[in-house]
Amino acid sequence: MTDQTMTFSGRSQNWTRAKTGWVIFAAACVLALGNSVLPAGLVRPPEWLILPFADWINAFFVFVRDDLGLLYLTRAFADGVEWLLDVTANLLYGKNRWPQIGPIPWTVIASIGFVIGYALQGWRLSLLTGGTFVWIAVMGQWKWAMETLSVIVVAAPFSILFGLVMGVLAWRSKTFERILNPVLNIAQSLPHFAYMIPVVVFIGVGPKAGAIVTIIFSVPPMIRMSLLGLRKVPHEVIESGHMCGSTRWQLLRYVRIPTARTEILVGVNQVIMQCLAMVVLASFIGMPGLGQKLLQLLQALKIGRSVEIGITIVLLAVMLDRCTKAWATKQPEHFEKGTSFAVRNKFLLLGLGLSLACLLLAQFIPLMDQIGRRDAFTISKPIDAVADWFIVLIDPVTQWLRWFLITWVLIPIRDAFLWMPYAAVLALLAAAGWAIGGLRSALVCLGFFGLIAMSGWWDRAMITVYTVVVAVSIAAVIGFPLGIWGSFNEKRAGLALLICDTLQTFPSFIYLIPVVMLFGVNDVAVVGAVVLFAAVPLVRYTIEGLRQVPETLIEAADMSGATRMQTLWKVRLPMALPTIMVGVNQSVMFSLFMVIIAAFIGTQDLGQEMQRALSSTDVGKGLVLGLAVAFMGLMVDHLVTTWARSKKEALGLE
Repeated sequence: MTDQTMTFSGRSQNWTRAKTGWVIFAAACVLALGNSVLPAGLVRPPEWLILPFADWINAFFVFVRDDLGLLYLTRAFADGVEWLLDVTANLLYGKNRWPQIGPIPWTVIASIGFVIGYALQGWRLSLLTGGTFVWIAVMGQWKWAMETLSVIVVAAPFSILFGLVMGVLAWRSKTFERILNPVLNIAQSLPHFAYMIPVVVFIGVGPKAGAIVTIIFSVPPMIRMSLLGLRKVPHEVIESGHMCGSTRWQLLRYVRIPTARTEILVGVNQVIMQCLAMVVLASFIGMPGLGQKLLQLLQALKIGRSVEIGITIVLLAVMLDRCTKAWATKQPEHFEKGTSFAVRNKFLLLGLGLSLACLLLAQFIPLMDQIGRRDAFTISKPIDAVADWFIVLIDPVTQWLRWFLITWVLIPIRDAFLWMPYAAVLALLAAAGWAIGGLRSALVCLGFFGLIAMSGWWDRAMITVYTVVVAVSIAAVIGFPLGIWGSFNEKRAGLALLICDTLQTFPSFIYLIPVVMLFGVNDVAVVGAVVLFAAVPLVRYTIEGLRQVPETLIEAADMSGATRMQTLWKVRLPMALPTIMVGVNQSVMFSLFMVIIAAFIGTQDLGQEMQRALSSTDVGKGLVLGLAVAFMGLMVDHLVTTWARSKKEALGLE
C-alpha cells in the first residue's frame, strides 16, 4: 500500500469516526433537551443501578484486618516505624526518647546544610540550604519544621528502597509489570485523602500514621523511574559487563543500577517532594508539624502567621528539590590512586569541623543551641498590616468579583451541570471518546463514568467536574497567552520555566493562603486556588511545546512570507499542540487533587464527603470517592494521550 493510499485511508477513518461522534453528540443533545419528559431512570441513576461498593470494600477490609490478621502485621510495622520516629524526634527536636542525646543544636544542622549545598552545586545552593535552616530557627519554627523533617527522614528511605525493589521486579518480569501498571495509574490518580483513610483504620492517627501514609503515597514515582532507568541502560554497557564475567546479581548491582543512576536519583527527588506534600497534608490525621500549624492558622484566618509558615514550607520544598536535582546531575568524582584521605573526603571533614565548632559554641551561647518563641523574630504583624491595607484597598473589587462570579458564573454553571441528565452526560462523553479514539475510547469513557454513576455519588461528582471545568478553563485563558508570550524570547522562557519549576515544588496547601486572604472561605476561593495550581503546567508545556518546533519549519514559513502571527497560528501552534495537550492533562490532574484538598475551606463536592469519610474512618466510602476522582483523571488522561498520539502521527512526529 502506498503512503498516499494510507494517508487517504487514515483520513477516511478519522472522518467516519468524527461523523459517528457527531451522531452520538446529537443524541446527547436530544436527551438533554428532553430532560423534562425523560423517565426518571435516565435523569438520575435509578436505585437498582447503584451498587453497594462501599459495603463490599468495608467487608473486604474487615476480612483482611480481622480474619487474616493483617492488623497485627501493620501494627508491628507501625511499631518499627514509630521507634525510628522516636530516634529522629529525639535527635532533631529533643523528644524524650532513646538515644536521649538530642536535640542537636540548630547551628550544627545549618552548618551541615551549608556544606552539603556547597558540595552539590557551589555557593548558591549552599546559601539556599543553610539559609533555609537559619530562617526556620530565627523565625522560631524549629520544632514544627523538625517534626515535619523527622517524618521525611524516616519515610523517604523506606519509599526509595521499596520503589527500587519493585522497579527491578517489574523490569525483570513483563507479567509483573503488566499487573503493576494499572495499579500505579490508579494510585497516582487517587487524591491524598483516599490514602489516609485505610491507614487510619489499620494504624490509627498521629506521627506513625503520617509516616506510613507518606511512605505509601511516595512509592509510585520511584517504581516508574527505576523501571525507566533500567530500561535505558545501553546494550554496549551490558555486553561489557558480560564480557567481564559478571553474574546476574553483579550485573545488576555493579552495572545496571549505577548506569541508571540519573533516573533513579530523579525518582529520589520525586519521592522526597511527594513526602513533603503528604506530610503537610497528614495534619488531617494528627500529624504534628508545619502542616498542622498552617491548618490551624488558616482556620483562624491569621494571615501573617500563615504566610510565615508558608514561606518556611516553600523554602524547604525548594531546598529539597534543588539539592536532590543537583545530586541527580552531579557525576561521581574519581580520584587518582594515592590521593590522600583528606582530599578525597574534604567536604566530610569540613562538615565535621564546622559541626564540632558549632556544638562547642552552643555550650556557651544558648542562642546557638535553640531559639525559643520569645527570642524569635516575626514578620507577621507587618504582613498583617500590609494584608489588611491591601484587602481594604481592593475590597470593592473582590466583593464585586465574588458577587459576579458566584451569581452569574459559578452558580449557573453548577446548576447546568446538575441539570444535565446522567444519560446525556454519558452519551456526551461517549461522543468525545468515539471522535477521538473510536469504539475503544468511547467504551473507556462510558466505563469510567458509568462506574461513578453506579457508586451513588453522581451529583457530588458533577459538582467536582464543574469546579474542575471552570478552573481549568480560566487557567487556560491565563496560561496559554503567558506561555506563548514566554516562548518568543529565550531569556523570558528561561525565567518563566524557572518560576514554573519553583511553583511546582510548592505543596498544594500553600495555594490556599492568598485566595483565602482575598476572597475568604467560599467557592470563589476554591476556584481561585485551583486556577493558580492548574495554570502552572499550562504555561510550562506551552513554552516547551513552542520551543521544540524545528527551526527549519519556522524558517520555511518565514521564507514563504508568513507574518509572525501567521507563523504562530499556522506552524508553531499546530506543531506544539501534542505537547501543549500534555500540559492540559496535567492541569486537569492537578485541579482534581486541589479541589479535594480545598474541600476544607467549604465545598459540596466529593472532597467534602471524603473529609467526612476520613472523620468517621469509613474506608469503603473514602475509597469509592477516591476512585471516582481517579476515574475522572484516568478518563481525561486516556482521551488526551490518544488524541496527542494520533496528532503526532498525523504530523509525522512519531
